[in-house]
Amino acid sequence: MSLNGKTILITGGTGSFGKKFIEIALSQFKPRKIIVYSR
Repeated sequence: MSLNGKTILITGGTGSFGKKFIEIALSQFKPRKIIVYSR
């Protein structure tokens, strides 16, 4: 699955999984936008 050019919404983005997911998404893909939602 390619995330290139996609908009990604991450809930719980400040947790350990969210942080790692963002790191991997930015290093392996070129998403159009990443939206991080955290309470």
